Amino acid sequence: MRWFKSSERGEPCPGPDPHRRGRRPPSPLRAGPRGPAGTMAAAAAVVEYKGWKEGYRCGYCGSERGKVSAGMWAHSMTVQDYQDLIDRGWRRSGKYVYKPIMNQTCCPQYTIRCQALHFQTSKSHKKVLKKMLKFISKGDVSKVVSEEEPMDSHIEDVVSCDFAYKSESHVSQSELTPLSEDHAERVENEDKDTGETKEEVNQQTVESGSLQICADRDTPVSGEPSHSAKTVHAPPKPGKGADLSKPPCRKAKDIRKERKLQKLLQNQMRTLEGSQLQAGDQVCLLENSKSKANQPKTIEDFIFDALPDDARHKLEVRLVPVSFEDPQFKSSFSQSATLFAKYQMAIHKDTPSDCGENEFTRFLCDSPLEAENAPNGPECGYGSFHQQYWLDGKIIAVGVIDILPYCVSSVYLYYDPDYSFLSLGVYSALREIAFTRQLHEKAPDLCFYYMGFYIHSCPKMRYKGQYRPSDLLCPETYVWTPIEQCLPLLEHSKYCRFNQDVKAVDEGRIKELGRVRVLHKRTVMPYSVYKKRRKGPSDEASVQQYASLVGQTCSERMLLFRS
Repeated sequence: MRWFKSSERGEPCPGPDPHRRGRRPPSPLRAGPRGPAGTMAAAAAVVEYKGWKEGYRCGYCGSERGKVSAGMWAHSMTVQDYQDLIDRGWRRSGKYVYKPIMNQTCCPQYTIRCQALHFQTSKSHKKVLKKMLKFISKGDVSKVVSEEEPMDSHIEDVVSCDFAYKSESHVSQSELTPLSEDHAERVENEDKDTGETKEEVNQQTVESGSLQICADRDTPVSGEPSHSAKTVHAPPKPGKGADLSKPPCRKAKDIRKERKLQKLLQNQMRTLEGSQLQAGDQVCLLENSKSKANQPKTIEDFIFDALPDDARHKLEVRLVPVSFEDPQFKSSFSQSATLFAKYQMAIHKDTPSDCGENEFTRFLCDSPLEAENAPNGPECGYGSFHQQYWLDGKIIAVGVIDILPYCVSSVYLYYDPDYSFLSLGVYSALREIAFTRQLHEKAPDLCFYYMGFYIHSCPKMRYKGQYRPSDLLCPETYVWTPIEQCLPLLEHSKYCRFNQDVKAVDEGRIKELGRVRVLHKRTVMPYSVYKKRRKGPSDEASVQQYASLVGQTCSERMLLFRS
């Protein structure tokens, strides 16, 4: 067995899938804590903690024994649980969820998120968007070999085979299915006489007080060049320069803009039925129109720009739920799997046996996230999706994403190497940022785009910092810090605590180990009860380690499987 090499969008994932490819098994627990927006969560998360793995190869710095991480196998997970986990530095690859041990690993991996509502397109981003527009409308293909785009670079990150085997789960589905909720409730109340305070499982609620309040999309974008500076013209020398005594020449582009403004003004005037506009009102309307026209172009302006009737190509982006019960996912599975294999062999130099349908299914189709819908959530719901890019009737790229209560989380990207000239890595990232903004209109809490990990100690992995404004997650207090404040610290030390308040602590740290929820012999119970029932050596150190990494909230909501 082997592990996949990582891309910027994903981390290593175990090889062949021992499970069947088909309908997911029934949820192990239907009665659970309330999910996003007050809806009932689809199921309680069931996880197997695998512990720490130290001293394996790092693909970022080349160290043979420098990487350290903790991991767990997630049989099922709610979107709120996973949201809370990635806000504590965790990340998933298939059903394997892992967290780098930041102060020990050779290349610290900091969770990075982009503030999608205030995203500022750089010159290089605009070039990629314009290049795609030009290709679709005119079929133009740049003849110049461009530099490797950041999102298209790849770094090998192979993990030892023994860890891959260790990470697999061989627990039967029957062991993961709890008994009735009434029985679980009786067990949880077993040790009431010990004086420990407990809460009813069904009364746990999602805490959102620590979340940053998202600002409106209409907030002015800073950093744009000013157009108000006056220019002083010097008299031209004889025979050279423009004659300033005559009206200046005007570009056709400027003339078209003026006509557009005049037309817009006329339309606005017509909407005011029967009312007469004062001269000041006309000036106000014209100024408002000009201000909108002078604003810098957004991603949406490029993506949804009107194409000519005779456009050479047609690009369609489809959002498909990762489920074999979905007709679109099922019908496009073979084509998508073939594209994945082509990508892996061309970019990662895999052999055909390394990237077959089983590997594809396990790596990018198997997800622990249970699909959920909420009244004030996005229309597509929450869960795992494939965002397919169809060009003239065939798939040329697929972005694997998770839609969570507060973000769109990018998992992986694979594309047709024949279309590398379109910089599909960067283009898909920009489309996903635009998609996040679109979802925000229906789900106001959803306003961030998570890009995985930022690795400052590896120069090739710094490209994610170019998507501004962005924040990095403090590895000790788990608060978000603007990347501009983090970079000077990272120049001096590869591991940094970003929170400069020396008194600040991890507010979500484990406080009561006895309240960790455990699934043992199909019975849900607090760890305090399980500890009394357990026979054999104590596992308290392992449970303490697990709880300290996932935090108090998740440890009380998720079910830790114990054999």
